[in-house]
Amino acid sequence: MPGSSTPWVVLTTVASVWEADVLVAVLGAAGIPARASGNDVTAIFGPGFIGATPRGVSVLVPADAEDEARAVVAEGERADDALGEPEAPNDGAA
Repeated sequence: MPGSSTPWVVLTTVASVWEADVLVAVLGAAGIPARASGNDVTAIFGPGFIGATPRGVSVLVPADAEDEARAVVAEGERADDALGEPEAPNDGAA
């Protein structure tokens, strides 16, 4: 488990606050401390919560948990790729 004196590093930067919040929650569920950081991170409905922010939102993890965090993110990306694109609904119109 990461120590309290361990420096934090940027794991990735995403476009919006909600994306960062989801990633922080996924990492937390895996037992990895994480936090979001950025100039536009304000309240639940602040700038950039739903839409993209000009500078993005960084997701940080303790340096000694970085490899494990990258593995969690990679596993999520593989699962996402395996799902593929959703099919368009067939409403009977041609």
